Amino acid sequence: MAEQRKTKIEQGEKRVRAMLGGEIVADTATPLLVWEVPYFPTYYFPEADVRTDLFVETGETKSSPSRGEATQYEVKVNGSEGRAYSFLDPKIDDIAGHYAFVWDTIDHWFEEEEEVYTHARDPYTRIDILPSSRRVRVEIDGVTVADTRNASFLFETNLPTRYYMPKTDVAMSLFTPTDTATHCPYKGTARYWTGTVNGETYEDILWGYDTTLPESQRIAGLVAFYNEKLDIYVDDELQEKPKTKFS
Repeated sequence: MAEQRKTKIEQGEKRVRAMLGGEIVADTATPLLVWEVPYFPTYYFPEADVRTDLFVETGETKSSPSRGEATQYEVKVNGSEGRAYSFLDPKIDDIAGHYAFVWDTIDHWFEEEEEVYTHARDPYTRIDILPSSRRVRVEIDGVTVADTRNASFLFETNLPTRYYMPKTDVAMSLFTPTDTATHCPYKGTARYWTGTVNGETYEDILWGYDTTLPESQRIAGLVAFYNEKLDIYVDDELQEKPKTKFS
């Protein structure tokens, strides 16, 4: 039998607010950060800092092997509807008397005065973006599709290095914009391009951020390729393809 994963919990120090229908439904300076999944935490609010008067039980429960059974609620404000849950008899004492919200059902999230997008920020994730004069060359099926000495190397915790480069150093004629968009709480919203090389199609192989969140401004307007899916050379040395969820 697989060993049950222990839920990581920490006391947060940032003020966190949740807004729904134009009103603040939770506001705390003592949030709990609960890693319900390994990649990022969920904000848990003390009951005293939550507008529980707006909650209506749905009659449904949410089961977690490590935390127990959670009661689920509808949260209705000015015609908007969110979802929340609480473990009333939790297996972990720390989360007793706390409420969490389903992220996508809440209109706006704030840490202090800054809006947060996509999911709660992980305090252990760091992003460093460094300009480099090293030569970066990208091949797809033996065809060079990018070649630059003006890349910005993005180092993000637990992810491979990403090489962002100017579009002027990429054969953009080989790439067609798609409707795909992804969202990152540290970088912003990315758009994608599909490549066609030697008659083969490579879906959403290239992406970039037209505008970024403040901490990632150095990659605004640049584009990057999935290291996992093609050949990238740095100073003429072929880089090993990393194994990630994007492989």
